Amino acid sequence: MREMFHRIAPRYDFITSVFSYGMDKRWKQVCVEHAALPANATVLDLASGTGDFSALISERVPNAKTVAVDLTERMLRLARGRGVRYPICADAARLPFASECFDCVLVGYGLRNFKNLNAALREMERVTKRGGMLITLDFFLPVNRVLRALYLGYLYVQGFFWGLVLHGRPRIYTYIPDSLRSFVSIGELSELLRSTGYRTIRACSFLLGGIGLHWAAKE
Repeated sequence: MREMFHRIAPRYDFITSVFSYGMDKRWKQVCVEHAALPANATVLDLASGTGDFSALISERVPNAKTVAVDLTERMLRLARGRGVRYPICADAARLPFASECFDCVLVGYGLRNFKNLNAALREMERVTKRGGMLITLDFFLPVNRVLRALYLGYLYVQGFFWGLVLHGRPRIYTYIPDSLRSFVSIGELSELLRSTGYRTIRACSFLLGGIGLHWAAKE
């Protein structure tokens, strides 16, 4: 997985925009707007990719400190190039931070790719301050079977086409629909967050259930 993300890193933002019908940036803005971060917030941008969330918080939250964490060094180099100040290469299941040190943890399109989702969620809860928040944005399968089939078909066709055009490897972007087949639903993720220790969980969906956002507060 790390080798694959190393290969696609320069095209990652473009592909994210294509697969989201160009709405990715708006969804991330919604995440940050609903976080209600204090001016001096300390934020973890986990599975940061090229640092979209980090850059957005720098623009919108005065004096916030954002730490970008990703497993792929090439992604972090690109994040550094766009001005992200604190990029760290680390595993989501073994975060190198003290307990209760972040006001907010943001995860964009990362949950599906964690080898051990439960362990990663426990680590996110551990490093979140009491009263802090976890916010996630990810792909999900629609509940309706017809929509689910159409959505998976769309993701496979897009992945095949852009993998062939950009890399000469048609299967390189089909990891997205492949990962969805074994991923939890929007409702199941809400239950996992509750069992991990988060409360006041809210979720909303876009693209008829193909994209889900979660806001989970830690008591």
